[in-house]
Amino acid sequence: MTSSRAVRPGTAFTALLLIVLITAAWWALALWPVGSVEPEWLLRTRAACFGSAPGGLPDAGGWILLIGQPLGMLGVLYAVWGPALRADLRRLRSNPWWHGALIVGPALALIVVAFTGRRVAVAAGVGAGVPVAPAGHVKSADVDVAALELHDQHGRRRSLAEVGKGPTLLTFAFGHCTTVCPTIVQDLRRARANAARPDVPVVVITLDPWRDTPGRLATIAAQWQLPPTDLVLSGSVAEVERALDVLGVSRRRDEATGDIAHVGMVALLDGGRVRARVEGGWGQAAQLLAALPPLPH
Repeated sequence: MTSSRAVRPGTAFTALLLIVLITAAWWALALWPVGSVEPEWLLRTRAACFGSAPGGLPDAGGWILLIGQPLGMLGVLYAVWGPALRADLRRLRSNPWWHGALIVGPALALIVVAFTGRRVAVAAGVGAGVPVAPAGHVKSADVDVAALELHDQHGRRRSLAEVGKGPTLLTFAFGHCTTVCPTIVQDLRRARANAARPDVPVVVITLDPWRDTPGRLATIAAQWQLPPTDLVLSGSVAEVERALDVLGVSRRRDEATGDIAHVGMVALLDGGRVRARVEGGWGQAAQLLAALPPLPH
């Protein structure tokens, strides 16, 4: 073990500052908001390092890393250079700047705690205007989707008639939406699980073909934690816009931000056609599933 007498004055405190800076950078990488357009490299980095959840937050392993890593580095620093660090801190107490640091340090810590709390609240939908799944209105439908073809996250070009040849839940969302859209997708998966219908895939058509290009679909599927049997579909702007028009999806694009204002909608595909739809919400998805013939035993 390195003796504190062999450590130059200030070295241990410099190491402490480096740990603080590394921790701040790590937390910023995981949580700092970057507006409505997240760069592809950032999405991939957050998913790889922190297991980003659909709302953009780290998963349990990510939080353990964010909290455990600085604690571990501090423990190693104290175990190796504890006496030197205490000596550095004693010297600093005689410096007038020390009293300012006693004020600024806790203030910065409070700001970090407040920022993290708000980031978690926004991503979880608390106070951010994320609706509880509205019930909507179930309507029968009969829409032929055989002419509609898009790309999925596996790189395959798929017709909606092929995708919906059996009972399929179809909804609409976009990757840069971090509030309502992940909620819709997860609620549909939960409704499927509650109805014990693992045979019914969830298919999501993007509302934002400008940013949700076919090359980004795998990232979006991972962001929403979709299994391989659930699909995200996109294509050229013209292809997606045509599909949305045929399916009667109301939406409005903000040209300045690229965000899409839309009403939640779920459709039931079967036999290559739209058989029913829930307009104005998605809370009745369970009703669509309940109307299906039971699975054979």
